[in-house]
Amino acid sequence: MSKIDDLKALGVDIEEALDRFMGNGALYEKMLNKLTTAVKDVQVLPCFEAGDYKAALENAHALKGVTGNLSVTPLYKGYTEIVDELRADNPEKARKILDDILPVQEKIIACIEKYQ
Repeated sequence: MSKIDDLKALGVDIEEALDRFMGNGALYEKMLNKLTTAVKDVQVLPCFEAGDYKAALENAHALKGVTGNLSVTPLYKGYTEIVDELRADNPEKARKILDDILPVQEKIIACIEKYQ
């Protein structure tokens, strides 16, 4: 299998992303590789653990944007839900969603790093 096949299997919408990047696969891959850094630099879990829901909202919103632009659909949907729940003052629901998507995020990041 290839990086593209592996990412598709994890729910990444490669075709949509390539449309967004006007067919420039090299640029898409470059930006996808930067996702690993973004995920490590902009974490949501430590914010929840500290009870800082404002920072959790800001970080989740940032990751929502990055994952949406790259069509990393499972993470985009998860971070969208987290943002929505935090804005609705439901941090417990948001934390549950985060707990559900973190294993998926780990798999996607591991896949990207495997091919770097």
